[in-house]
Amino acid sequence: MATPAQTPVAAVRLPLRPDLAGLTPYGAPQLDVPVLLNVNENPYPPSEAVVADITAAVADAARGLNRYPDRDFPRLRSELAEYLQVESGVSLAPEQVWAANGSNEVMLHLLQAFGGPGRTVLSFAPTYSMYPEYARDTLTGWVAGRREPDFTVDVDHAREQIAAHRPAVILLASPNNPTGTALPLQTVEAICAAAATGGPAAEDGAATAAVVVVDEAYGEFRRAGTPSALALLDRHPHLAVARTMSKAFGMAGLRLGYLAAAPALVDHLRVVRLPYHLSALTQAAALAALSHRDELMAQVASLRAERDALVTWLREHGLRVADSDANFVLFGVFDDRRAVWDGLLARGVLIREVGPEGWLRVSVGTPAETAAFRAALEEVLCW
Repeated sequence: MATPAQTPVAAVRLPLRPDLAGLTPYGAPQLDVPVLLNVNENPYPPSEAVVADITAAVADAARGLNRYPDRDFPRLRSELAEYLQVESGVSLAPEQVWAANGSNEVMLHLLQAFGGPGRTVLSFAPTYSMYPEYARDTLTGWVAGRREPDFTVDVDHAREQIAAHRPAVILLASPNNPTGTALPLQTVEAICAAAATGGPAAEDGAATAAVVVVDEAYGEFRRAGTPSALALLDRHPHLAVARTMSKAFGMAGLRLGYLAAAPALVDHLRVVRLPYHLSALTQAAALAALSHRDELMAQVASLRAERDALVTWLREHGLRVADSDANFVLFGVFDDRRAVWDGLLARGVLIREVGPEGWLRVSVGTPAETAAFRAALEEVLCW
């Protein structure tokens, strides 16, 4: 009996969305070199005590893997709220906290809930390069206003952009990636005020608020006297403040991001999240890591000091350096930044070629890694 002719595999054409044609996946270079200072990781691995507690917690959770995890993970939300109160002095209820697989998924939930076709997300460039991809993936329009020469956001310009575009979501990275710039609370508050009636019109024509998202992925590294936008939550129900365990906690491999907002805003995110999106193993590991927060956060002070010393050193050598409240430093300006990047790589140091033309970004590493970066840069620039 003859079998039906099959179409050759090479002839099959997949119905890819037209706007995705020719695009490549996001990602920083992953190269095997001695000094990795390109993706803003915490350079200190967890201690054996932390590893042991995470291992025990995951093993215990594994005994129940035949059951689905808790969809709304109240214990984890409660522990995250308690941590934020200690870290920022802001009291939050567990119902004000939401978590997902990295702050990337948190941002995706926000745009799934509030963005979409016919809507716009507004940010201010230069900023995190994933933001326009979140917009693209949720079929949300992307608009980038400008930052000032010192990488701050001008309030009048922000008001103009809000009035012109009526965005559904406004993304404010603070500290900003790749510049390290933190926004003053007065700037965030002014944008929240403009956004309160600055969103897209509702179906009945009534004004809505644009959701203002302050992305504080690097918030724990902010300098003394730089407050968190968490302090504004009680006055702005359309404000959300995002955090992550990837940076200060040194848990990039855990993939746990979270945000704080009004309970009503959080409830909208629960609608769009996939069922059981946060695995039982992730929840267990995150809870175990949070129980060691004092030990893990103790590294933050040393990383801040290392950052400030690096900023001073670069400036003493005549380079421009953006003020940084993060665990990385943006420096320049070079006529051929690729040549500098290549020269460092040839000497075993990987940093990031990102940001405005002529600038480079280096993550803060251990003292030994920072010393290796300095030595390599001295050779490349013939100091």
